[in-house]
Amino acid sequence: MWKRWRIRILLFMAVLGPGFITANVDNDSGGILTYSQAGAQYGYTLLWMMIPITLALIVVQEMCARMGVVTGKGLSDLIREEFGLRLTFVLMLMLVVVNYTNVVTEFIGIAGSLRLFHLTKFISVPLCAALVWFMVVRGNYKSTEKIFLIASVVYIAYIFAGVLSQPSWHDALLATVQLPQKSVWRDKAYMYMAIGVVGTTIAPWMQFYLQSSIVEKGIRVKDYGASRLDVIVGSFFTDLVAWFIVVACAATLYVHGMGSIQVASDAAEAMRPLAGDYAFLLFAFGLFNASLFAASILPLSTAYTVCEGLGVESGVDKNFKEAPFFYWLYTLLIVGVAVTVLVLPDAQLINFAILSQVLNGVLLPVVIILMLLLINRRDLMGEHKNSRLWNVIAWGTSIIVIGMTLVMLWGMMPWH
Repeated sequence: MWKRWRIRILLFMAVLGPGFITANVDNDSGGILTYSQAGAQYGYTLLWMMIPITLALIVVQEMCARMGVVTGKGLSDLIREEFGLRLTFVLMLMLVVVNYTNVVTEFIGIAGSLRLFHLTKFISVPLCAALVWFMVVRGNYKSTEKIFLIASVVYIAYIFAGVLSQPSWHDALLATVQLPQKSVWRDKAYMYMAIGVVGTTIAPWMQFYLQSSIVEKGIRVKDYGASRLDVIVGSFFTDLVAWFIVVACAATLYVHGMGSIQVASDAAEAMRPLAGDYAFLLFAFGLFNASLFAASILPLSTAYTVCEGLGVESGVDKNFKEAPFFYWLYTLLIVGVAVTVLVLPDAQLINFAILSQVLNGVLLPVVIILMLLLINRRDLMGEHKNSRLWNVIAWGTSIIVIGMTLVMLWGMMPWH
């Protein structure tokens, strides 16, 4: 019995990485800002969303992982082959724009977190941009993945911060399993925040990066059970962290009427006199880790996706000569984003962060629908195509996200 379980544990550890990393990097600067605002403004009343969001995240991520294992191809590669270069080019262009704004948000988080320790952005941003570039360009897949896995574990800091905030565990757990009062559904601000929570939890770039990582790692169909567990564990852990971020801000900022957060670092600063120095340090360090982590992954994901879509060489296990377009695109994204953060004032950078979440919401349904059209083809997936239950959940998720995106865009109209 123990031998069988030991083999299973070793197999899981061998494939651990893509699913866990992809899910956890979604708790980035924009995500922390959204979850912090949700807790600070509405207390525990948005916690009910965590269970259905986790289910949707697991389903969408599992679909990507399964397509990667069965086909041996990345998502953008499959889209190009099945839907043509024209659609792929338009999609890649949209993704580059969306991811650029997302990476700007990550460097806002880097600058904000280190400003808490009195380090100006003119020092922190160039240094961290160089670190991110060196870690990926001069590393290899195995070493880079180990660094990212360690960074994922650091998210435990938010769980400790949530505990140190001394929340009402009874109220928090009750709010997680029951719907809030009917009156909140007529609150436009509450609905807008709910849309933001969904949009920041499931982002389009995640699907492309996960499938590319699965392919690059060379996971085979016979090992897929462990890879699927990697996706489930990663999705559960990232939303557990999100739950604790909401709880920490609800137990401190909301209780004391401090619901105005302009950037994610405001939450850490405001938490200091309420929950103590340890909670402040954990929250601030967690923000830095999350921002640096996502600043590494997002440009990497973009480079992978575009190269696959256009059919050119990519991969961190290749050198600069073997994959020049891949590395130049990655480098230009890092440099362009760092310059943007340094040149623009903070007020405009915050607008960038908000815009990134809106663009994620607009693009996500397109990606999910293309995934569903691919994964339900028997000639492509064989016996591994979607089950009826998975289709119901995935189509339901895409329809709900489309509806939420329309509501979000409607709320942004000048006449509204």
